[in-house]
Amino acid sequence: MSIDVRPVPQSPDVPMAEGAAAVTLGTTPARRRLTGRLTGRLTGRNGEAMPRGIISSAEWRSPFVRRATKSLQALLLIGLVVWAIGPLYWLFVASISAPTESIAHPTALWPGHALWRNISDSWTQLSLGKYFKNTIVLSFGSWFAQIAVATTGGYALSVLKPKYGKVMYALVLATLFIPTVVILVPLFGTIVRLPLIHTSLQSSYWAIWLPAGANAFNVVLLKRFFDNLPHEIFEAARVDGAGPFRLFWRIVLPLSRPVLGVVSVFAFIASWKDFLWPFLILGSNEDAQPLSVRLPLIAQFTDRSLLLAGMFLSTLLPLVVFAIFQRVFLRNQGLGGALKG
Repeated sequence: MSIDVRPVPQSPDVPMAEGAAAVTLGTTPARRRLTGRLTGRLTGRNGEAMPRGIISSAEWRSPFVRRATKSLQALLLIGLVVWAIGPLYWLFVASISAPTESIAHPTALWPGHALWRNISDSWTQLSLGKYFKNTIVLSFGSWFAQIAVATTGGYALSVLKPKYGKVMYALVLATLFIPTVVILVPLFGTIVRLPLIHTSLQSSYWAIWLPAGANAFNVVLLKRFFDNLPHEIFEAARVDGAGPFRLFWRIVLPLSRPVLGVVSVFAFIASWKDFLWPFLILGSNEDAQPLSVRLPLIAQFTDRSLLLAGMFLSTLLPLVVFAIFQRVFLRNQGLGGALKG
């Protein structure tokens, strides 16, 4: 078998650098396949380019394969929709149903007689407005603490690069292997009696906000994102006289909007649904309890329909907020215009 190496012109199908060489092994099918492996292309019997995937172009021409694939895709999409929206829809149907009807027919797609007043009654009788306010305050405080710690920690480890940065980063990674339940007892002891100042933060929102900031996963996520930013921008800013704070505030944060949106969504939802730690800290203070703590505490002496309506309202606000601001949270700003020349 002879191998002919000669320069070939660049074609739109096979982008090659100027002066690159192509390897031609002949015209047999086996040689064409070997040529495809060397050049990064898959070719069929007639020499046409074949798509990379599980189903080849020849199999895709079969009507049976096309129908089976599209049917499988449709079933998968329907299953994902039912899996995601089904529990929320069941909660909505149960919240507008009579207690006896939701127990007798738990899988009904719609109640026989919808009681729309359950939603308004749950808001007024259960005083959900006050607990909604508490939940929002706790969620935004936890979000701010996590964003502040994650951005500054990731910036210090990735951009400033302190002398013992690798050791500190290894310690941060080591905390990811510690289960949260293990640190509940020492964390509670620290909150009850703070070191040095010897005061207690129990029944205070600070006991929720400060531990929320110590999230090693967010620090690692931001650090890895900052590592991928073009460091030429940082060097150019330093040449122009930008200090560490200005570099962080004017360069790093604007370029980090996509990952900050992701961290914000995770932080807000995690704080909104958290139960155990707010229950330990705020369980004795009724006026400061969030919805995640208050609704389980009143479940024993509250009408079932009103309780389910309150649970539906508590899950509705995060979905509405995410639906409104999803483009702001997840929009990829990219680095367009950051580098010139």
